[in-house]
Amino acid sequence: MKRRWLAALCLSLLASVASAADPVLTAIVGGKTAPHTASELLARADVVTVTIPNDIAYGRGMTYRALPIAALLSGVGPAASIRFSAGDGFAATLPAAQLLAKAENGARAYLAIEAEDAQWPPLKAGDPASAGPFYLVWTQPERGRIVPEQWTYRIARIEEMPSLAVRFPVIVPAAGLAADGHINRGFAAFTKHCIVCHTLNLAGDAAIGPDLNVPFNPTEYLRADALRRLIRDPQALRRWPGTRMPGFDAATLSDRELNEVLAYLQYMANRKVPVTAAK
Repeated sequence: MKRRWLAALCLSLLASVASAADPVLTAIVGGKTAPHTASELLARADVVTVTIPNDIAYGRGMTYRALPIAALLSGVGPAASIRFSAGDGFAATLPAAQLLAKAENGARAYLAIEAEDAQWPPLKAGDPASAGPFYLVWTQPERGRIVPEQWTYRIARIEEMPSLAVRFPVIVPAAGLAADGHINRGFAAFTKHCIVCHTLNLAGDAAIGPDLNVPFNPTEYLRADALRRLIRDPQALRRWPGTRMPGFDAATLSDRELNEVLAYLQYMANRKVPVTAAK
């Protein structure tokens, strides 16, 4: 009897180890939470092979087994927003319409899935971690103006959410400003490029970079030319081997967009949350 009990315990432990080795992606869509293991997703009939000529994470061509991201967003309308949260604190909120697009001549989103027996290479020397186990990749990204911040790797959670503007009204410019004015265009660029790593007025999903308005806005302590240099090439302004901030070249963030982001930041310096709220 004791021997049988020990055997059952060993089998239970082995099952637990096997389960722990199979990464899990949590998807929250339509109010329902569904955990998906990597092996379960790879076994689906709609998994395909996609080749990415210029992969953002690896800087070279890569081929993946991947699932059209739309397959995990059943019932989501194009007006919704989807938040992709990575294990390192990176969080990107993307419009569902972009993720659901299926046009053959447009950008298409896929969830690349790393298999246990076909692991991807490390992202950098000295660190064994890859972009897996789940990675949002795009085919023909240039046809959808997909920027590097929209390639989320090491994804742990996908969740249907209200838009950033609805969830975090303290980051939104005043209602009376022109919708197509430089401050609102700067806000749009900020939510696309910057809020994936930073918060503003202590609002946002990310937990990588510092807040960009509290207690001080960068336009308050950096000259405009220095701030532009920091955004274009962080290491050119302050050398720090451990920095995680990427540089934004003109192909990713045009000079016009950069000026608009700076205009938005300068504007928000006068719209800080109260000090009591920042504690």
